[in-house]
Amino acid sequence: MKRCPECNRVETDDALVYCRVDGATLLSDSASAASEIETSILSHKTNASVDRPTAPTTALPLTPPPATTHQLRKPKLPIILIAVGAVMGLVVIVLVVVAAGNYFYHARRNTAAIQSIAVMPLVNESGNPDNEYLSDGMTETLISSLSQLPNLSVKARSSVFRYKGRATDAKTIGKELNVQAILNGRVVQRGDQLTLGLELVDAQTENVIWSERYYRKPADLISLQTEIARDVSRKLKSKLSGVEEQRVTKNYTENVEAYQLYVKGRSHWNRRTMPDLQKSIEYFNQAIAIDPNYALAYAGLADAYSNLAEHAGTARDTATKSREAARKAISLDDNLAEGHAALAHEISKSDYDFAGAEREFRRALELNPNYATAHQWYGNLLSVLGRHEESLAELRRALELDPFSLIINKNHGDSLRQARRYDESIAQLKKTIELNPNFPQAHQSLHEAYLVVGKYAESVDEFARQQEARGDPKAAALVRESYARNGWPGFLRLMTSEAHPIKMWVNELAVYHAALGEKDDAFNLLDRAYNERRLFLLKVDPLYDPLRDDPRFQALVKKVGFPQ
Repeated sequence: MKRCPECNRVETDDALVYCRVDGATLLSDSASAASEIETSILSHKTNASVDRPTAPTTALPLTPPPATTHQLRKPKLPIILIAVGAVMGLVVIVLVVVAAGNYFYHARRNTAAIQSIAVMPLVNESGNPDNEYLSDGMTETLISSLSQLPNLSVKARSSVFRYKGRATDAKTIGKELNVQAILNGRVVQRGDQLTLGLELVDAQTENVIWSERYYRKPADLISLQTEIARDVSRKLKSKLSGVEEQRVTKNYTENVEAYQLYVKGRSHWNRRTMPDLQKSIEYFNQAIAIDPNYALAYAGLADAYSNLAEHAGTARDTATKSREAARKAISLDDNLAEGHAALAHEISKSDYDFAGAEREFRRALELNPNYATAHQWYGNLLSVLGRHEESLAELRRALELDPFSLIINKNHGDSLRQARRYDESIAQLKKTIELNPNFPQAHQSLHEAYLVVGKYAESVDEFARQQEARGDPKAAALVRESYARNGWPGFLRLMTSEAHPIKMWVNELAVYHAALGEKDDAFNLLDRAYNERRLFLLKVDPLYDPLRDDPRFQALVKKVGFPQ
């Protein structure tokens, strides 16, 4: 038995292929039954969708339909096209909605997922260069505040300040510093009105993620810093915990004048010259006089005295002041990373308290994992203890946070030398000099790296370049002349001569006597270096290799207190 799918006429003659009425291809009775079931389900769904009661099923007529059947079938094609068009339109709408949802979802995710940022030096648009300390200080405060956020890498001051005064696009900065976002800002102070404009920019697309403008009185500077830190941190992270918000928005003083003096002190400290270090000490002391509980100012004072000890002849006196200031900072605020790092740095050098220094460094990094200087100093300590892989890991982390820091790059090269990875050390120090050819310390380190591998011509040339970078071309000419006349021994004789005009520390002078085989003179100088706390590198530095087989050397290592 067969049935016509168009007019539903039933034919009992199985030999028939086409319907006698409309010529449609006949279906077997089973296919027809399936079609009825499908029609019934569709009818049920249609009725259910409008909440109408289901009508009793009526059997389809078995007799041929009226002669008008063909006229009724003509509109079917347009109806199908309309239905298909409606379906296609619905699909397009769904796709658009899904695409838009994906765009906004990923846009929100990208903003929430920012894990690295560079706070560019705020531009001083006041027209008064005396206000430069204010824009620089606000930049440093923002860097310090945002560094408190976990899982956010914040580039350190020395790397971002190399862009100060340079017109550089966000994409270039993002690539050079390896960050996802850039924070730009402009500061204008006119009388008693302070205006600050900020923009958070996606480094890849250069699209502005967020912008805001703040209008305050200079007397409201501290509360403004707090508000800005909170706003920016919330844009970088969708939700802050209570502890995170407290760390980000913490103020170390409520006195605006003390804060401004501290900012001026840090501005001079960052220049690292003797006159600037002395000036920074003056400003830090003035800030402390106004607010005796200003822990951050004490930490700044400790850093200034520590740097001064490395340059001045009165190392023990300044080292003592650095240690006392660091301890005072911690007594006022035990959660201050800068205080713990300053104390660790000082006691490792001046007291040879290596175990205590390591505890303090770990505490500092626990409080602020983004503190590049703490990673740097801790890396230096691990190097002198002979823990070279740990040391290099800390210094690499410091460079991630502060890739253009000259001193961190230089220390990385030194640690590679102390690990006896000489080729890598030389390459790293050359890279440091490329960043700034007038950085004397890098030339000194490269001079020493060439010395230990026996490249004496290169070593002498780097020593001469160091003198030129220090502003002493006469000393440089004298060094080159000594080598040209009498080779390496002539250079060593010049360096060990009492009449030479070149200033050196006693431990450096001992190295040149050791290179000449004059061990007694070398050990006499090292005894003096012990009293002056200049034997930080004694255990690991290959510069001391000519003395290692002498019993006096091991006795000195034990006296310093290096772990055996």
